[in-house]
Amino acid sequence: MIPVNQPLLDGNEKKYLNECIDTGWISSEGPFIKQFEETFAARVNRKYGIAVCNGSAALDIAVAALRLGPGDEVILPSFTIISCAAAIVRMGATPVVIDSDPVTWNMDVSLLEKKITPKTKAIMPVHIYGLPVNMEPLMKLAKKHGLKIIEDAAEMHGQTFKGLPCGSFGDISAFSFYPNKHITTGEGGMLVTDDEELAERCRSLRNLCFQPKRRFVHEELGWNMRMTNLQAALGIAQLERLSLFVEKKRKMGKFYTELLKNVEGIELPLSKTEYSENIYWVYGLVIKDSVRFDAQEAMAKLSEKGIGTRPFFWPMHEQPVFHKMQLFLNEKYPVAERLARRGFYIPSGLALTEDQMQEVVQAVKDIFAR
Repeated sequence: MIPVNQPLLDGNEKKYLNECIDTGWISSEGPFIKQFEETFAARVNRKYGIAVCNGSAALDIAVAALRLGPGDEVILPSFTIISCAAAIVRMGATPVVIDSDPVTWNMDVSLLEKKITPKTKAIMPVHIYGLPVNMEPLMKLAKKHGLKIIEDAAEMHGQTFKGLPCGSFGDISAFSFYPNKHITTGEGGMLVTDDEELAERCRSLRNLCFQPKRRFVHEELGWNMRMTNLQAALGIAQLERLSLFVEKKRKMGKFYTELLKNVEGIELPLSKTEYSENIYWVYGLVIKDSVRFDAQEAMAKLSEKGIGTRPFFWPMHEQPVFHKMQLFLNEKYPVAERLARRGFYIPSGLALTEDQMQEVVQAVKDIFAR
């Protein structure tokens, strides 16, 4: 089986992990954490970085740090991972979703303004699969209406919007370091911001809201969402090679595109927009409506040929858990629905070889040739 993802861990990862073991600094108190926070924040042009245990935790803390709660609305794409909406719901706020652009797969910013109400307090743009959200009009709308921006840049390590790093646009921005990301710490995440007070609040919330002078007396409930020194050591080694990883991902994307461009029945990822070049976090395929089978059947056929795949996100407005909460009832977002049913991605990990990619391409050609 060719896995859908396999990380590349052939840099200084072992060296730095051995340093953690040799010194005994394996917990969240170790020196690699501060180094990782500072280095990563600088890489995305932010003043402060707050390392956490995963990307979902980063979103939970971001929403809590902005004091969003009951009566507040946050606009986000329906086509995204459930962590985004869950972070809003857990704080008692209300997620309001919009449809996606059928070509970039990102939230359709042209639909934003009509969703803004007096209750709207924030927008959560989520950069999807390799191309960023069109941030310029989004930021203008946020400024016009006095809204906060929670930027989900989980998949965008090394990506830019008009030359500026993704993750540099939000009042607070969140990253993930899951193994399928350009930078991995196994599990892990990061919040970045330029607001010192907001950064301090995030640090407190990730650490059970311990107080500096009275550690075990709590004025507020937080979480234990700390990153370990071991994870941060991995992160530093990965960050050292981020530019090489982005270059490799783009090369892989171009390789797939060249070999799949003439395959009937599939839509390929957009290579670039006027504001960004795709970094192909994953290489997604969307099955054209003329093809009689959907993504689920295509993935089953590829699995029989030893090719690992993953489905696209399932839309928030179709999630049973939210329907039980009386959210998104009778709402329809056709682009998100089509992407979910007809979209999937093929092996895209950094450790993938050219021979493996050739094998993937041949398998894709075989199932669509029929």
